[in-house]
Amino acid sequence: MLELTMATVAEAEAGATAGMVMAEAPSEAGAVLRVGRDKSVCRLSTPDDWLFVSRVHLEFLCGPEGTWQVTWLRGSQPDPSAEVRLVMREYVQPLAYGGTVPLPRGGSGEIIVQDRTAPRSVNVGFYHEA
Repeated sequence: MLELTMATVAEAEAGATAGMVMAEAPSEAGAVLRVGRDKSVCRLSTPDDWLFVSRVHLEFLCGPEGTWQVTWLRGSQPDPSAEVRLVMREYVQPLAYGGTVPLPRGGSGEIIVQDRTAPRSVNVGFYHEA
C-alpha cells in the first residue's frame, strides 16, 4: 500500500495543514497515483491557477515486485517553472525534469514541488507500507 498526503502551501499559510488531502493505492503491479492540476486523471489535484504544476506533474507507479517509483512527468514547456525534490529525513535528492526515482519499501518521506517564481509549494508526503 502506498499512502499519499498532499498540502498546498503559500507563503501566508506556511505551517498550515487544513488543506491536506489523501490518496492511497494497493502495492499491485500497474497501480498508479497521479498529482497535478487535471482533476479528471489526478487523485491529488492542485489549484487550477498554480501553473508551476503541470496538468499531470507527478506519477507514482507500482512495479511488478510491489515496489513504487515516482516520475516527474515532462509538461508542455521545455523548461519547468518548478523544482522537485525528494526528502527522507536528512536525505534530500533533486528529481530531474522527466526523471524517475524508486521509493524505499517500508519507507516514508516527502516530494516537494517548489514554484521558482513565488513562495508556493506542493508537499506530497508518502508512506510505502511494507
